[in-house]
Amino acid sequence: MEKRRVVITGFGAITPLGNDAETMWNNLLVGKSGITGITKFDTTGFSVRIAGEVKNFDPAKWIPDRREAKRLDPFAQYAVAASDMALESAALDLSKENRDRVGAVIGSGIGGIIEFEQQHTRYIERGPMKISPFFILKLMLNAASGQLGVRYGIRGPNFATASACASSGHSLGLALRCIQCGDCDIMIAGGSEAAMTQLGISGFQVMTALSTRNDEPEKASRPFDKGRDGFVLSEGAGTLILEELEHAKKRGARIYAEFTSCGMSDDGYHITAPDPNGTGAQRCMEYAVKMAGRKLEDVDYINAHGTSTPHNDAAETRAVKALFGEHAKKLAISSSKSMLGHLLGASGAVELIITALSIYHQKVPPTTNLENPEDGCDLDYVADGARDMKIDFALSNSFGFGGHNVSLSLARYEE
Repeated sequence: MEKRRVVITGFGAITPLGNDAETMWNNLLVGKSGITGITKFDTTGFSVRIAGEVKNFDPAKWIPDRREAKRLDPFAQYAVAASDMALESAALDLSKENRDRVGAVIGSGIGGIIEFEQQHTRYIERGPMKISPFFILKLMLNAASGQLGVRYGIRGPNFATASACASSGHSLGLALRCIQCGDCDIMIAGGSEAAMTQLGISGFQVMTALSTRNDEPEKASRPFDKGRDGFVLSEGAGTLILEELEHAKKRGARIYAEFTSCGMSDDGYHITAPDPNGTGAQRCMEYAVKMAGRKLEDVDYINAHGTSTPHNDAAETRAVKALFGEHAKKLAISSSKSMLGHLLGASGAVELIITALSIYHQKVPPTTNLENPEDGCDLDYVADGARDMKIDFALSNSFGFGGHNVSLSLARYEE
């Protein structure tokens, strides 16, 4: 069976750089950082006091009923907001669609950890019979995708993905395949994360995974730089509207990019550290290019996973060099995490939005804070500011604890 073509017609984002995709994009282009001191809890005793917090988010804007909003953990609230914006961006009226042919898949690395912390405290202080009856419903990883099914009355494929920082990369890749194979015509796909909690920060800091550059938060995330000392934890959501091409054309939708393929692999190496040679990352990029029916030299731009951790940045660079050979030197590569921080399970979706906008506007956002490149990190990381350039074909990489690797490919839309 011939695969059906899939396009991106809308998106929404809640991020440390703005609570809509346009604001986020404009801030990225000027190199603005969304990393600040943590305000959501008292950081006394913490070695890490910086993060990429979502700011000025009011769930009532999307969920006016306060009781309904309280029944959703913030990670699900973010997903609802991003999805509402995505549908508006796509000018998609689901009441006019066959909702048996519309699905949703939302990835998250951690899910409702805020609810978990709050109810655990309540259990300790007040006993087992005082736990909220909504505890499990708010905690469960599929709460976001399930909520979208109920909210929009959509009855197509609906599920959640969990693969750490590759979660929304997987959600988008699987949503792509649902449309390609004819299971549905429209998918609302992406990821959401709200792990900005005392436990969340504590867990990552004792692993020494996070940057402790507390006095210069805007300079803490510095992918490929010799002075990097860990990633910066962030929160937020990104959701995209994926449509079968003929369906999108029939309703006159604006097409930002064609979603051409997904490559997936695992390192089979270590639960947290990437394969130092980047072989798993290399394979998933190779699969993505091959499944798109393209050649390696067709790739113009890579939105890198680029976490600002000593191991990842070096391994990802080695993977690019090993796969692309001499063409690696011609690629533009940038890490949005230099400004956004790391949104964990939501990062892949937010970064695919950025990649789609890069293709649509023929412009690449920079990698900031790259002042002294690490030995071996000698590719073109767009460190000198946003760049106007021709982009016909691009990759967006997401790698996660567990050795999970996802590479998504987008192409400039052509008839």
